[in-house]
Amino acid sequence: MRIAVPNKGRLHEPTLELLERAGLHVEDGSDRKLYADTVDPDVQVLFARAADIPAYVADGAAAVGVTGRDQVHEHGGDLTELLDLGFGRCRLVLAAPESGPVRETADLADGTVATEFPNVTRTFFAGTDVDPVIVEVSGATELTPHVDMADAIVDITSTGTTLRMNRLAIVNEVLESSVRLYAHPDQVDDAKVQQIETALGSVLAADGKRYLMMNVPTDRLGAVEEVIPGMGGPTVMDVNSGASSTRGEGADDGQDAVAVHVVVDEREVFETITRLKQAGARDVLVTEIERLVE
Repeated sequence: MRIAVPNKGRLHEPTLELLERAGLHVEDGSDRKLYADTVDPDVQVLFARAADIPAYVADGAAAVGVTGRDQVHEHGGDLTELLDLGFGRCRLVLAAPESGPVRETADLADGTVATEFPNVTRTFFAGTDVDPVIVEVSGATELTPHVDMADAIVDITSTGTTLRMNRLAIVNEVLESSVRLYAHPDQVDDAKVQQIETALGSVLAADGKRYLMMNVPTDRLGAVEEVIPGMGGPTVMDVNSGASSTRGEGADDGQDAVAVHVVVDEREVFETITRLKQAGARDVLVTEIERLVE
């Protein structure tokens, strides 16, 4: 089974890093190679331009592909989105010169729009009463309004800095995008495709989560559980496996204790530990989570 991934650019390294974290080590991720084997003998990585990946998946050359939502919408193929991988976030926007006459979409009724995304742009304007001339360009889109090639552009922006540097203002948002995992519709139920989806999903689910372990006197368990309901509630175990009640190392003398494990959001760890100590928890251990299969 082949996975098509970006061969270079800002999406290449994050994609390989995600595969690595999911346990799918790529033997040689050099951007000069066309394909590479993985630690799984049944899975091969195919390196391609991000813009070409929708076609590879649609044609069956790859069962799944990692590319931007903008590229899939531009290609127009019938692909199934499996996961939002959470990086490469950007927007396709309609923009025009700051000092020009275009202030809203309707101002382009008799205008010209330059873009590297003609299909996405046509789809956007099809949902309006405006029908401008669409001019496809292959680069330097921001320049076109300043050399009288277009009245406005549809282009990618992440922060808007490049648009401002070129004295362009956003008129409307066309499409939100991020890097996602797509599959050919006929491959969605394939066992290996589902395995890949689960592996990558487990990495995404673990992002921003921490695993807390602690000893809790049994008479303080109720108070601790109120502090950390966790994901489906905390796991409570005897401190010494096989004993119905034992004395944990962190328990007060003469008190029985249990071990409590729970997954919490990373941003809540600082406050949660303070409240746990106040509730009676001892020996609180915080660890990172590599993967979380929900």
